[in-house]
Amino acid sequence: MGRGKVELKRIENPTNRQVTFSKRRNGLLKKSFELSILCDAEVALLIFSSSGKVYQFASHDMDRTIAKYRREVGLPDSSNPQFRTMEFWRSEIEELKRSINTLEARQKHLSGEDILALGMRELKQLERQLKVGVERVRSRKRRIVSDHATLLKRRHKQLQEENSRLQKRLKELDDGNTSSRIVGENSCSVLQQRIVEENLFNETDLPM
Repeated sequence: MGRGKVELKRIENPTNRQVTFSKRRNGLLKKSFELSILCDAEVALLIFSSSGKVYQFASHDMDRTIAKYRREVGLPDSSNPQFRTMEFWRSEIEELKRSINTLEARQKHLSGEDILALGMRELKQLERQLKVGVERVRSRKRRIVSDHATLLKRRHKQLQEENSRLQKRLKELDDGNTSSRIVGENSCSVLQQRIVEENLFNETDLPM
């Protein structure tokens, strides 16, 4: 039995898609090599995977073949400095777009979105990443709680020391007031005694 007809549409399963890409890429590179040998053709082949990885084959110098192609289709000369600058920034823009798309897809996966197309391998890797992330969050949380508890204990100790200092100062003030009151009472007693003695002395000196 012959193989069934394959419907030409994007393969949703990433594992099957990668396997198909590898097989057909190798077949295409092999056919390009055979074409260049059997027919003495100048062949240049460039393949970019969905992740941005490049695969190439050139029967002659790749730059020379590309320059020849550009002349044939009327594109600007790539040796022009201005063109090279434009090509550089265009390449940079495309690379940034691919990076943004990759990061956005990864962010969605981490939040549990758009995971239906992921295979078992990708899901396991995502699960490991989430476990590592959760453990880091918990570790940071425990660290913050521990630091806060330590700060509260230190503050509590400082308040206790301040309270003890104030209690001691208050006691010293109370003791000082008591001593002053006793001294005052003693002074009054001495003064009264002197007054009494003076009165007695005066009475004694009166003429008979």
